[in-house]
Amino acid sequence: MVAAVQDVKFEERVVAINRVSKVVKGGKRFKFAVLVVVGDGQNCVGIAIGKAKEIAEAVRKGIDKASKNLIQVKHDGDTIPHPVVGEFGAARVLLKPSPAGTGVIAGGVVRAIMELGGVKDVVTKVTGRTSNAINVAHATLEAIKMTRTKSEIMKLRGLANEHIAQEAGTNA
Repeated sequence: MVAAVQDVKFEERVVAINRVSKVVKGGKRFKFAVLVVVGDGQNCVGIAIGKAKEIAEAVRKGIDKASKNLIQVKHDGDTIPHPVVGEFGAARVLLKPSPAGTGVIAGGVVRAIMELGGVKDVVTKVTGRTSNAINVAHATLEAIKMTRTKSEIMKLRGLANEHIAQEAGTNA
């Protein structure tokens, strides 16, 4: 989790709006559930659902929740460090790094998350038994959480950066 910083200006996007109705004695009561993606365009992104009787109020609630639940997106230049698959419910999202200039090849929900997270070059594929926007958004965040940078992997393996640099220099 990344703490929300007051100085940083976050950009927000409404990804999905769901109208929910409840049948009561006098007729139907409508409420709205809005999926919002918030990010700084550099390395932080968050999602949340806001629910209210009006869309504007639901969007405001979603933005507030999403800005409190930010995660850090790990980069390797303008792309992600390695291919990764995230799963949530019946949704599966594949994220693959791509060469510079490729752009964000993704659908609506995944595109919003990647762009607001600062990733400029990535190829994605949504698979699984559902294309529900909420499940796809959560699966994308799960995939982002599983990414590791080269330095993190070396630290997990107990290798020092100098050792790897020397080894790379002797093999070249």
